Amino acid sequence: MAGIHRIDEAPRILLTGATGYIGRRLLRVLEAEGHRVRCLARRPEYLRERVAEATEVARGDLLDHDSLVAAMGGIDTAYYLVHSLGSAGDFADEERQCAQNFADAAREAGVSRIIYLGGLGVDGPNLSHHLRSRRQVGDILRSSGISVLEFRASIVIGSGSVSFEMVRALVERLPVMVTPRWVSVPAQPIAIDDLLQYLYAGLIVPLDGSRVFEVGGADVVSYGDLMREYARQRGLRRMMLPVPVLTPRLSSLWLGLVTPLYARVGRKLIDSLRNASVVTDPSARAAFDVQPMGISDAIAAARRNEDRDFAESRWSDALSSSGATPSWGGVRFGTRLVDTRTVPVSAPPAIAFEPIERIGGDSGWYFADWLWRARGFIDLLAGGVGVRRGRPHPGRLAVGDAVDWWRVESCEPGRMVRFQAEMRLPGRAWLEFEVEPGDGGNGSMIRQTAVFEPVGLGGLLYWYAVWPVHAAVFRGMIRGIAKAADAEGRQRAMARET
Repeated sequence: MAGIHRIDEAPRILLTGATGYIGRRLLRVLEAEGHRVRCLARRPEYLRERVAEATEVARGDLLDHDSLVAAMGGIDTAYYLVHSLGSAGDFADEERQCAQNFADAAREAGVSRIIYLGGLGVDGPNLSHHLRSRRQVGDILRSSGISVLEFRASIVIGSGSVSFEMVRALVERLPVMVTPRWVSVPAQPIAIDDLLQYLYAGLIVPLDGSRVFEVGGADVVSYGDLMREYARQRGLRRMMLPVPVLTPRLSSLWLGLVTPLYARVGRKLIDSLRNASVVTDPSARAAFDVQPMGISDAIAAARRNEDRDFAESRWSDALSSSGATPSWGGVRFGTRLVDTRTVPVSAPPAIAFEPIERIGGDSGWYFADWLWRARGFIDLLAGGVGVRRGRPHPGRLAVGDAVDWWRVESCEPGRMVRFQAEMRLPGRAWLEFEVEPGDGGNGSMIRQTAVFEPVGLGGLLYWYAVWPVHAAVFRGMIRGIAKAADAEGRQRAMARET
């Protein structure tokens, strides 16, 4: 970063939230500046392919104190960048427990500094549940006796951020918008690049004890102003019709229908937006050499870097975007229910795998996309992720990628990919595709396998109730993939001949 010199023998840094939107981008900054980084991850396999060779990935869970102590050995500075925006249920108790475990482990390991990213908002009885929980996390971290540098930020503007993606989707899709009160609440958005500068500079800023810094951009605006500025830059005419009240639940369902957000995230976001998030303490400007940009430049930068940065990280890539991971300990699953289908294609394996690698997102699921959307809407109403997360890259998959309501659990490019479902289900589900050479080395064989592990009678009833629909969808999907693979193979063959 500008003004900060590379430190060749810097103390090791622990980064939590490295699968998330901000954490993944901060990791790239730390790696580029030559810092020795250790990432904490519940699922290290989701992260190892995404980090530099010198970066460590340690298995750890914030709800498991012992795993944190092991991961913090030799750490000087620890970033706490986890949050509960995508979690299900009442998240405050879990957030407090995570923060307490982290604080205790950091103290035991001799960590000298914790850098924490919280939320901006004026303390008081009307503070939202989400922001109050963010405050409590900061208090718990400071109770460790370790120096804590807490940044409090408002809306983050950058391609792939939850707020920018919401604004973009609303403006692009709706010529006329009914806008509830939260659209006019004042905020002080900060560009992602400016926020990263603050987080990075937190490594070396002099710190005697603990400090809280409020950080924001150059402009105080509202979500309505952000939408108007985005529309201006896109050359779009948009009309906003304010209404005096619209409940957070109805607002969140509305957002789930027309934006990449789903209801659970939308409710927490809207709940937080009832509070003004404006910088009241300007001390960050004096303590840090950062000149934050205004919303016009921030939106222009997000649009300019959209393809590159969106593929790098987005809010829905974080494992937390799937909600609270169910604890299946002690749950008795029934016998696995399996649907396997195979189809031969004329294309060689490498080409036959390409349609599979494009599955989901804008490419759809090769059959009855309206049924997938309908199932996603049902999931949305149930508080699930729906199908609007899309995918990070249109033509390739990697372990850990979110693809609509699935997560890539395993991937061998050109041969196999397995997705685990993150929708609301009475059990666990997987969808796997394998491509193998055909008999005699001619063409390929595509195998599609759907697996469901039901929980109790309810899980079995669910499977057999939806089986007629599943059978039609699975049959149509593999035929659609085969058709796309054969078409791709013919196009390649024609291109070689010419």
